[in-house]
Amino acid sequence: MKRKIIKISEEKCNGCSLCIPNCPEGALQIIDGKARLVSDLFCDGLGACVGHCPQGAIEIEEREAEAYDEKKVMENIVKQGENTIKAHLKHLKEHGQIEYLNQAKEFLKEKNIEIDFKEKQFSCPGCMEIKPNENSELSQWPIQLSLVNPEAPYFQNKKLLICADCVAFAYKNFHDDFLKEKSLVIGCPKLDDKEFYKEKLKEIFLKNNIKEVNILIMEVPCCFGLKIIVEEAVKESGRKIELKAEVIKINGK
Repeated sequence: MKRKIIKISEEKCNGCSLCIPNCPEGALQIIDGKARLVSDLFCDGLGACVGHCPQGAIEIEEREAEAYDEKKVMENIVKQGENTIKAHLKHLKEHGQIEYLNQAKEFLKEKNIEIDFKEKQFSCPGCMEIKPNENSELSQWPIQLSLVNPEAPYFQNKKLLICADCVAFAYKNFHDDFLKEKSLVIGCPKLDDKEFYKEKLKEIFLKNNIKEVNILIMEVPCCFGLKIIVEEAVKESGRKIELKAEVIKINGK
């Protein structure tokens, strides 16, 4: 199956091992002086290790890979003790991987392993509210739909702009005309998992009082998939949310 998974440059990697503690799933090991991906099964493709590589040797790519298996990951993780288990649960929670988180909890329950994991005590280190200024109307971070936490405070009681990745590059006055006073998520229905997007959006709608959703897409055919995903997510959430959609042409109009 095709999915996102990390890729390590052997030329750039100096074997410093800084990435290892940031992969509680156990997908990485130092072998022959280099960081290696030891199993596709253990890599969730969320890239917790990427930001801890001082050499820029790790990146995320989409390729054919063995399916991620939460049960096998948990079998590996429980051997490493309570702190590693907590780190893994925290990692899943921060990245909105609710299905995997539930699978991990079920595994612990089946094995009669009790972990004092208070979900609310964790928040994504990259999750922050930003004060708009003369340079930008952006009011939060992160913005990529795959990375945002559905429970982030910047979604509550806000208007939400759901935007195709390319729009801001094509439309010159994106910040002033569309982004002002809105929370933002961006995505590409052609490159990313459509079902994942729908479930993530549905969770955002269910957990927050979203006042209005603005959908902003390009005129290219694949972009219209984003509008359909949003409409389905709203419908399945059962929320009454006003939807507005606009299309940007490649020439910026």
